[in-house]
Formats: sequence, structure tokens, C-alpha cells
Amino acid sequence: MTAPLGSTDRRQSRTHPVWWVIAVSLVFIALNMTFRDGLTVEQALGQNVRWAGSRGIFAFTGPLTPSTHGVFMVDVDTANLWCYELVSVDGVKRLRLVASRSWIHDRHLEDYNVDGLSPSDVEAMVNEQRARVDAGSRLQPAGANP
Repeated sequence: MTAPLGSTDRRQSRTHPVWWVIAVSLVFIALNMTFRDGLTVEQALGQNVRWAGSRGIFAFTGPLTPSTHGVFMVDVDTANLWCYELVSVDGVKRLRLVASRSWIHDRHLEDYNVDGLSPSDVEAMVNEQRARVDAGSRLQPAGANP
């Protein structure tokens, strides 16, 4: 049975009270967030995030193996990277140093992609590479095309 044209069903015309409670709550929350004193977005982050030209020590979490995770630390000022793993020793949680490396000389190495180099090995390779480049530039006469 259909309702005649022009008549309204009482259930369709009334708005349920829960919708009014939700709407008023959302307005209250929005006003509270807009007009509260002393708290800005920068303060809520807990630290200033400066990505370009950053200085200091940064920490990141990530997987070491499929079942373990670690904390990776990067010291931009001294060009060092190190990693800790959270391990349980006799029921006590401890951080264990997993790896550490200086990348002072790594960034100058142009073509190498194998594990197992110490920083002193990399320094020696960079020095050899620079010596080859210097020797090649001394062999070329000035103004000659390579």
C-alpha cells in the first residue's frame, strides 16, 4: 500500500536524535580544536623536523630480519650510521649493537656494490680511484678532447 501524494510518513520526516548528538559533538570538537590556547601543530609534533640540510642524530626503526626489528641511528655531523637490536637476556630487554659504519669515504666511491668492505678499504679504493683520475688528466694535453 502506498501513501497518497502530498502525505508524509512520520518515520521519514523525523530526524533521529542520535544524528543531532553526533552533529553537536562534532561542532564542539571543531570549535575546541580551533580556539584552544597555547598549542600549535609544531608543538604537537614534539620536535622540529628539518629535512634539508639537517644536523644532529636521527633515529629510525626497521626490520633486521623477518622476526626482529632494530633502531637505526644516523649522525649527520660525523657521517656515522649504527644499528641496535632489542634482545632479551635472562628476561631483561637490552639493546645490542648490531652494526656500525662511517660513510665518510663511501660517498666518494663511484662503482662498487659488494658487502665486506671496511672503511679503511673504502678509503684506499677512493685514493686509488683519485690517483687514476689525476694520472689520466696529466696524460691529456691541455685543450685535448678525451
